[in-house]
Amino acid sequence: MSLLARLLKPQPDPREALRPLWHRVVELSREPALYRDDGVADTVAGRFDMITAVLAVVLLRLERDGLADETALLTELFVADMDAQLRETGVGDVVVGKHMGKLMSALGGRIGALREAQASDDEILLVAALERNVTMNGQAGTEALARRLRAFADKLAALDTNEVLAGRIDL
Repeated sequence: MSLLARLLKPQPDPREALRPLWHRVVELSREPALYRDDGVADTVAGRFDMITAVLAVVLLRLERDGLADETALLTELFVADMDAQLRETGVGDVVVGKHMGKLMSALGGRIGALREAQASDDEILLVAALERNVTMNGQAGTEALARRLRAFADKLAALDTNEVLAGRIDL
């Protein structure tokens, strides 16, 4: 094969291998029990909060195994999806970047808060992190959500890495 043919041949998108995991993260973030039983607000903000919370737990699991490339690719899928969602809701090209910066900052903050809570294994830290980062229904507390996310993190920790990467995960 000539050099020119190799250069012009489209390469497969490396993110495609992680697309099933991304779709599963979104699917889990829409789990009715999160909204019905755990008190997360069933609003755009609440749904975004759950996508970032579930994604943060998954990213921390991949980080634990030193899978920096996969973590970056999964984050790129998040960015691409959120960008498309913003554009679909009418956010114009001029301000999409600003909105994406805020969304990425929100994700980064949640990853940091959950990393700290997981490292200390302190339920109080996790509840406090969720109180700061999740839109809840009225006076609903975050204790039930904290228990669910802790159990989710424990399930992920027990799974083989290939199962996680393939998106074979459950809340």
